Amino acid sequence: MTVASPSRSGAEILLGFARTLRAAGVPVTADRERTYLEAVAALGIWDPAAVYYAGRASLCGAPADLDRHDLAFAAYFAGELGGTKRRPAPPPPQIAAADLTDASKTGGAEREETLRAVASSAEVLRHRDIAALSADDKRLLAELFSSLHPRAPRRRAHRHTASRRGTVDARRTLRDTVRRMGEPGVIHRRRRGHRPRRVILLLDISGSMSPYADSLLRLAHAFCRSGIPVEVFTLGTRLTQITRPLQHRDPDRALVAVGDAVADWSGGTRLADGLATFLERWGRRGLARGAVVVIASDGWERGDPAALGEQMRRLHAVSHAVVWSNPHRGRAAYAPIQGGIVAALPHIDHFVAGHSLAAFAELVEVVAHA
Repeated sequence: MTVASPSRSGAEILLGFARTLRAAGVPVTADRERTYLEAVAALGIWDPAAVYYAGRASLCGAPADLDRHDLAFAAYFAGELGGTKRRPAPPPPQIAAADLTDASKTGGAEREETLRAVASSAEVLRHRDIAALSADDKRLLAELFSSLHPRAPRRRAHRHTASRRGTVDARRTLRDTVRRMGEPGVIHRRRRGHRPRRVILLLDISGSMSPYADSLLRLAHAFCRSGIPVEVFTLGTRLTQITRPLQHRDPDRALVAVGDAVADWSGGTRLADGLATFLERWGRRGLARGAVVVIASDGWERGDPAALGEQMRRLHAVSHAVVWSNPHRGRAAYAPIQGGIVAALPHIDHFVAGHSLAAFAELVEVVAHA
């Protein structure tokens, strides 16, 4: 028994949703798209629940993909990004049957263009400056932070592991030959393995960085929940370690816990003093040695810029790489003229923007390949 395929208009809209889901970070392959179309055709394209659950079953390959599917589904078919509460299987938004069946009906083309415009709103929000967003937009943006998937940079380990390629493992080969009473056998090989490199996040929470503080903490929460070795500190008038509060599974609860732990919100900026404290307490103990250090700050320094330059030199000497994320870097007319930035630039390996979710996604990639 063969199943009738969706109409041309319905198939195009369903494939458009699959492309939207792929843009949101879900690895949707051509085989999954074909399975999705067949499942919707079998269940009934006129049934919103069928379209919703067919997508969850055929387009998602991991539990982490389900949340992104729900957000993309709501944005594409209902014109919204969903609420702030997360549920394992939220009820699907209502879809008019005429929107998915016959393109020849009145307003079909206009409706399809409207759906595409709504689906692209999330992408537009990803590139907007966080400081210019309204409260409602920031709530929607907070949901999109689940699309970030930080990966640990890799370093070569001291120990060797068995491998099909590499240098000859003489000891293992000889032991194998002795067990065979001298008979020749397989020549074993080995090579050095790889281990994750630690990531250190130093987040500026001074008054000039207050519009970005919430997003920076959500970015830090994504790093902490990724399973990579990471330590997070806040920089203001003092240095505060916030790695433990960020271990909460729910990002909102994690931010509340951080708020209770940090006492210098929206104060002054003493980057040099904060870096000196970090190097004295944690740098010499090996926490920063060989790590990728990310500093998120606009570079405004209350103290002597020369002191900041000296601390950056010390930090660069013990770390593997120093990444500086500046929210003003994403502006077209920006020039690094602040005293702190000028003093720090010679000791920075990667100077990137930090004003939007898209900039944070780029930052995640820079850290992964540092």
